[in-house]
Amino acid sequence: MSQHETSFKAESQVPAETAKQLIANPEAAKPPAQKGKLRRLLLAGAAVAVLAGAAWYGWDYWTVGRFLVSTDDAYVKADNTTIAPKVSGYLSNVLVGDNEHVHADQVLARIDDRDFKVALDQAKADVAAAEAAVTSKRAQLDVQQSVIEAARATLAVDTAAQTFAAQENKRYTDLAGTGFGSVQNAQQAQSRYASAQAAIARDTANLASALRQVELLKAEIAQAVAAQERASALQHQAELNLGYTTITAPIDGVVGNRTLRTGQFVQAGTQLMSLVPATGAYVIANFKETQLTDVRKGQPVEIAVDMFPGQVVRGHVDSLAPASGQEFALLPPDNATGNFTKVVQRIPVKIALDATAVELRPGMSVIPTIATLSRPASASHTNSTPKVAVASFK
Repeated sequence: MSQHETSFKAESQVPAETAKQLIANPEAAKPPAQKGKLRRLLLAGAAVAVLAGAAWYGWDYWTVGRFLVSTDDAYVKADNTTIAPKVSGYLSNVLVGDNEHVHADQVLARIDDRDFKVALDQAKADVAAAEAAVTSKRAQLDVQQSVIEAARATLAVDTAAQTFAAQENKRYTDLAGTGFGSVQNAQQAQSRYASAQAAIARDTANLASALRQVELLKAEIAQAVAAQERASALQHQAELNLGYTTITAPIDGVVGNRTLRTGQFVQAGTQLMSLVPATGAYVIANFKETQLTDVRKGQPVEIAVDMFPGQVVRGHVDSLAPASGQEFALLPPDNATGNFTKVVQRIPVKIALDATAVELRPGMSVIPTIATLSRPASASHTNSTPKVAVASFK
């Protein structure tokens, strides 16, 4: 092969390799001016997107966001009812289980009532005895009235006898003084007159004694009536105690924290279980004091529940606590000791919940957001108690 042929082959191979590279990397085939233009367009688009996002965020914050206050220090609450017996005794029957839904007046448990039935029978017997005592005293008073009438009649008879004896005594005394009568007859007349006077004194004393006996009997009747009323009160208390052996639910709710067992001895006032109300749940949110400048009663609230992500529960501000949490602490802080660090205080805010299908359990963590720019709801709305479902634990 000649030298001219070899150089021709080498020169013909260079364009072929360059063509392959251009096919594999088409960007390399573009001129530098087109690459710079594309880069500038991309940067401009990104800048416009950033500016648009910032503008939207700024507008949203200026018109809405700066009027929203939120906290994660908030929990669902309910006015739980503690179930405790009013009398002591052994539990004979427990009729509810853990987390069971109950209705008002439903029987929850029973205490052995045999001792209370005996006490009631004894109280009834005491009432009967007291009533008999009152009847006896009143009968004695009636008899005493008859005694008084008899004493007055006796006094009247003896008074007539005294009058006759006085007249007879005067007549015989006059006859004896003139000599027409004997001294003995005069003396006998004087004796009869003295006896009549003594009888009058006796009858007067008997009548006075009978009258005083009436006052005594009236006092005894009053005492017997008081004893009867006391016995009746004890009977009523015995009836109440017998009724207290049946423990019923005061409200509709769900059983929780149940500690009672059949055969267990319970003391009066000992907590046996708690009832979480079926309705009326609310939220207590502890907002920082710096967040409450524009918070007012009735303002709408959106509540995010940790247990139900993506769902929003709506409510409204019901009230603000009269003081911060530390004011109600068992040992309030004393800042007059010389060591002081300012800490932003938190004020509890009660949030009433509007009707919702979400079953809320007391103690749930929630995140409420208050729209402070909105006007408070009407008085008719804020004064009503919302009926919000509490978990039924079915």
